[in-house]
Amino acid sequence: MAKAVEKGKGFMKEFKEFALKGNVMDMAVGVLIGGAFSGIVTALTGDFINPLIASVGGSDIAGMIRLPWVDYTGLDADQIKALSLDYGHFITTVINFLIMALIIFLLMKGVNKLIALGKKKEEEEKAAEPAPEPEPSKEELLLTEIRDLLKAQNSK
Repeated sequence: MAKAVEKGKGFMKEFKEFALKGNVMDMAVGVLIGGAFSGIVTALTGDFINPLIASVGGSDIAGMIRLPWVDYTGLDADQIKALSLDYGHFITTVINFLIMALIIFLLMKGVNKLIALGKKKEEEEKAAEPAPEPEPSKEELLLTEIRDLLKAQNSK
């Protein structure tokens, strides 16, 4: 149980670092993937999550705050919305962002794992190759020459 909690903390820490400090490549991928998933995530939050929140917190959670200094008499729904604080829309947008950031984080985590596996395989292949013999030093070359000369003199 403690290991699961520790893994969860590590996962959350890694997600927080990604969401707040991502590098340029991560962010570029995030924009592209985010654009692709935005319609799906918007439908998910609008059709499933918001009704669940409204059922728990009442319909006000998905609503607006009317400003006390504004006279709303005689205004239609669009005008009332324009003159109110729409915190329900803000909550929906925050939920959309968190879902998209989580999806992108999981995708990047998978890509990074694949890259790491590829690097590990390359390193294993390099380790399997025999190391080339080092060049002999000047002393070794000189000693080899002396040996060859002595052999030549002894064979005469």
